[in-house]
Amino acid sequence: MIRAEEVTFDYENIDEEGNVDGRKRAVDHVSLEVKAGEFIAILGHNGSGKSMLAKHINAILLPTEGTLWVDGMDTKDESHLWDIRQDAGMVFQNPDNQIIGTIVEEDVGFGPENLGVPTDEIWKRVEESLSAVGMLKYRTHSPNKLSGGQKQRVAIAGVMAMHPRCIVLDEPTAMLDPHGRKSVIRTVQKLNREDGITVILITHYMEEVIEADRIFVMDAGKVVMQGSPREVFSRVEELKKLRLDVPQATLLAWELKKRGFPLRDGILSNEELVEELWRLKSNI
Repeated sequence: MIRAEEVTFDYENIDEEGNVDGRKRAVDHVSLEVKAGEFIAILGHNGSGKSMLAKHINAILLPTEGTLWVDGMDTKDESHLWDIRQDAGMVFQNPDNQIIGTIVEEDVGFGPENLGVPTDEIWKRVEESLSAVGMLKYRTHSPNKLSGGQKQRVAIAGVMAMHPRCIVLDEPTAMLDPHGRKSVIRTVQKLNREDGITVILITHYMEEVIEADRIFVMDAGKVVMQGSPREVFSRVEELKKLRLDVPQATLLAWELKKRGFPLRDGILSNEELVEELWRLKSNI
C-alpha cells in the first residue's frame, strides 16, 4: 500500500526576523513498507520527523530526495495527485481545521461532492460513514455543538466517505480527554479490523498502539527502531534514551523485574500484568 525508498525532506529554516537561516532536514533517508490492511504506528518525540513523514503519504509534502509510492503511484507525479489523496485520507490533530460544513452530514459529503460523485451515491456514503464511526444520529447537528471526540469522529467519517484504502491519523487524540481518546481509537481499530482499511497512526500515547501490527520509532528524521509492539516496548531503556514513554503496565513490569521479579518481557496491558503476577504467585 505504501512504500518509501530513501525519502528525505529538507526545508528552509526561518529565524525570528523572518530571514532564511540555512536548511534543516526533517526526514532523513527513510525506507519502509506498509501492506494493505495493516495497522501501523509511528512514534517519536517532538521534532523527530514523524508528522513530516505522514504528510508525504498524502502528498501534502514531496520528498527532496527519494521516492514515496501510494498504491504504486509516485507522489511526485502530479497526474496522480487526486488519486493519491483519495486513496490515502488524512485526519489531523485539530478537527476544527478539517470540518468546514455547518451541518454534520453536509461536511461528510463535501469530499465526495468535490470528487464528482453522483448525489445519490454521496448520501449513501454519508450514511455508511457516519454509521461506521457511530455518529449517524448526529447527522443533522451542527459540528460546533459536538464534543472534541465527536468532532474527530466526524472528521474521520469525512475521510471515509471518499472511500480511501488508507487513513493517516496525525496525532488525532492530542486535544481530547481520556474518554474522547478511547472513543476515537476504538473507531479506528474497528475500521481496520472490520473494513480492512490500512491505518497509519502517529501518536504520543503509547497505550493507543499496543494492538498495532507494527511500530516504527523515529528520531532526528530517521527510523531507529521497528517491530511488533511487544518487540519495541521490550526495549524500555532504549526508548527512555529517545525520550519516549512506554505503556504504564510495561513500565511497572520493567520496574518489578529490576527488583528481582522474574516477569517476562513485553507485557503491554494491565490484564497481561495481572495474569503474569498470578502466574508468579501460583508458582511460589
